[in-house]
Amino acid sequence: MASLSFVSSSHLTLRAPSPNLRSSSPRPTSVSFSVKAQSVALSQDDLKKLAAEKAVESIKPGMVLGLGTGSTAAFAVDQIGKLLSSGQLHDIVGIPTSKRTEDQARSLGIPLVALDTHPRIDLAIDGADEVDPNLDLVKGRGGALLREKMVEAVAERFIVVADDTKLVKGLGGSGLAMPVEVVQFCWRMGLPRGGRLGSLRGSWSMVCFLGWLLR
Repeated sequence: MASLSFVSSSHLTLRAPSPNLRSSSPRPTSVSFSVKAQSVALSQDDLKKLAAEKAVESIKPGMVLGLGTGSTAAFAVDQIGKLLSSGQLHDIVGIPTSKRTEDQARSLGIPLVALDTHPRIDLAIDGADEVDPNLDLVKGRGGALLREKMVEAVAERFIVVADDTKLVKGLGGSGLAMPVEVVQFCWRMGLPRGGRLGSLRGSWSMVCFLGWLLR
């Protein structure tokens, strides 16, 4: 991934990570500036929509897009559909990260392709469950963890969209469970090891889009 951008309802942060993820070099510098100008009270959905529309401004004709999953990403997909319908955007294709996003994109007339045929993605836009000051993320509570990671890992640029409620001082700061996706085949064999890590204790919270277990 060449660059990571973070868009929230109160600020926009851009960061270009080191090409070597194992490098001991200092973390890249982040640059922040305000995108929030409203003086009236906004709902959480208003804030999500504001941030999503800001992220969509980065889309250019001819791009291959990674389309995220979740309530925030849905606002971005909706805005892409509106721009295509009005003629303000053209010649783009999308790769959805879930069946839910696929259905939404098709209903809006967004052309879709597969990652197998388009392994290079220009820009991916998605939400996050938590974002810390270093732009480290928790993702996957919506059930599309693996597909989101596969799409966003090959994107030249990845924009994370989040409202202010997703900002935490450190990962786990929301107090909610960390998502762990587990293949159902022989899942009990991995349970003791996962239990030692504290991640697989208790019952499964849901089944993800691929039919795997999500804790």
